[in-house]
Amino acid sequence: MRAATVADLTRFDEVIDVRSPGEFVEDHAPGAINLPVLDNDERARVGTLYQQVSPFEAKKAGAILISRNIARHLETWFADKPRTYRPLVYCWRGGNRSGAMTHILQKIGFAAAQLEGGYKAYRRHVVTELASLPATLRYRVVSGPTGSGKSRLLAALAQAGAQALDLEGLAAHRGSLLGALPDAPQPAQKGFESAIWSALSRFDPAQPVYVESESKRIGALTVPDALIAAMRSSPCIRIEAPLSARVQLLIEDYAHFLAAPDLLNTRLAHLVELRGREAVAAWQSQAQAGAWPELVAALLAQHYDPAYLKSLSRNYAPRPDDLTLNTPDLTPASLQAITARILAQ
Repeated sequence: MRAATVADLTRFDEVIDVRSPGEFVEDHAPGAINLPVLDNDERARVGTLYQQVSPFEAKKAGAILISRNIARHLETWFADKPRTYRPLVYCWRGGNRSGAMTHILQKIGFAAAQLEGGYKAYRRHVVTELASLPATLRYRVVSGPTGSGKSRLLAALAQAGAQALDLEGLAAHRGSLLGALPDAPQPAQKGFESAIWSALSRFDPAQPVYVESESKRIGALTVPDALIAAMRSSPCIRIEAPLSARVQLLIEDYAHFLAAPDLLNTRLAHLVELRGREAVAAWQSQAQAGAWPELVAALLAQHYDPAYLKSLSRNYAPRPDDLTLNTPDLTPASLQAITARILAQ
């Protein structure tokens, strides 16, 4: 069977990444599963042999380990696969690791194929696509000050069948100093880019893509240049909500800080240089006292809203084709009403 290309990724029953778990965590093809033929330690051991002893000794040791690991996968993952099973297998560059797995699967009788060029070819494809694909789509940028329900609105739009690109969801970060999620670390930059490419490649160019008015950086991650440029040249849907509604939403979304005011105060300390020691000390006192509505309102008025307005005027300046929507609150019913108004445009 011929080697497959990146264009064939969706044409197989399963995509199998046989690289080490560490390589897989950093990035992998969308939907791929990890069946390593060398684990992290084994890969390091073989690499050391290659550098310090000889390529021959490294290959011999690697073959022993790879054979054992493939046998384990055959006894477990592949044990109940039917004869019609068609997997696509890849490693770092389409070499020995994926070659060994593919060869054995083919000898069994499965219609297995090896990804030509391996992960390196896939990565080149993603980088190339992210330089051009964003410009082929049209965007409607959901904007509004902190706490105006932009992420919730994106979710409501997606649920209603619209095309929504949730960059903060893909980045596992809410995009501010306090935006780190309590139960999910951010992916690696390469993994973030793979997730963006996977989402964009599924969108219909004839339909708009709804996306939040993000900054260039979301936590430790960077939005690809072509995408941020396309977003900044697109019309906005501007959400305006009362301060009380925004405060309530933020208390809900950042509930983990209510249980850990010391953690919040550690994060707030990073704002001393920007907002002054006196202001930060006042916010920290409110956090220790559990004065959450007062703290959130103060942070919005003194930090987030000024920063947002400055960023918005620079990156998402008003346009004649913008749409401004006022809402009395940010309840699910109100967000559904806003969604209906957007989709009716």
